[in-house]
Amino acid sequence: MAADPFDALRLTLMQDVLPVGLAMVDRVRKGGPKEALAAFDGRSADPLGSLRQEGEPAARTLRDTLDRLQPGLGNPVLKVEVRDVPPEPAATPSAAASDDGGRGLDPGKDDPEELQAALSRIAGRLERLERLLEVR
Repeated sequence: MAADPFDALRLTLMQDVLPVGLAMVDRVRKGGPKEALAAFDGRSADPLGSLRQEGEPAARTLRDTLDRLQPGLGNPVLKVEVRDVPPEPAATPSAAASDDGGRGLDPGKDDPEELQAALSRIAGRLERLERLLEVR
């Protein structure tokens, strides 16, 4: 979550409180206060969770609209920490053979001619697929 307490509060308001509030407003608008209180009648084990799910589409629309006015206003930008990840060990020959669909390509090999041949095969297959789709 956000390190700044104000950012954390804003994030909580936008992601948790806003959907619940919009669901409550929608229920009141449709059926009055009785409909809003029906969410807490004991039929649901997590009434706030169900209200959050119910109001999420409207909240997402509102957040996207706010983002159009000013980026980051509706969907707060989260600060992240970036670290270097150590490279994975090289694949074994048996793993390479199974990953390439049995074609025997060596993923570690930098052969431009082999790459061109593979791309040409792919292009040919795409053209055939397009022709088949046009016929139907």
